[in-house]
Amino acid sequence: MPIRTNRGRAAVYRRLWGWPLRSPRHLVATIVGVVVLVTTISVVIPNAIKPRGGSGTAGATSTTTKPGGGGSQIGVLPTVTSTPLPTKAPSPTAAPSSAPVNPNAQLVADMWVDAFGAYQPGKTTKEQWLAGLEPHTSDEKFPALESVDPANVPAVVDQPVKAIKSFTDSAEFEAKLEDGRLIVTVAKLPEGWVVTEWTKVG
Repeated sequence: MPIRTNRGRAAVYRRLWGWPLRSPRHLVATIVGVVVLVTTISVVIPNAIKPRGGSGTAGATSTTTKPGGGGSQIGVLPTVTSTPLPTKAPSPTAAPSSAPVNPNAQLVADMWVDAFGAYQPGKTTKEQWLAGLEPHTSDEKFPALESVDPANVPAVVDQPVKAIKSFTDSAEFEAKLEDGRLIVTVAKLPEGWVVTEWTKVG
């Protein structure tokens, strides 16, 4: 029958607490049982409350995509390729060195200036004026002459065309005009020495 009085329960409890002290064997068995019980509780309870991997954000594993379409790997950082900075600035282009005036450059400048100032209203047509300039003018620059009205070209004073700058492959010449100066640039191109630029100054 179940124990229904407090005195009876106390007697049972005293017998239980006193059992380990009855002999050394009882004491050792009690200690081993307590250790086993504590160990079992310490293992079972953490496993019971540990979240399952792969559910929610707690068990998620971050993946890093490998550059270049190589799939994804866990724990691999992307490789960053950096371009090394130049260690030395490029050297500036060397300025052309001066040189004596090439005789062919001087000849072309003389003939171009003569043809430039050879237009005479009523005696020379524009086509004749252009025909005298074309052989001594670069193909790139000649179309600019076609838009010039030769009647508005100032007369060239009769004096030698003087070189003011001279390099290996180019030279600048000056001719005197009635109302200023004419600066003519002659350069050596695949087709030979030709006029590539002219400017009226003053």
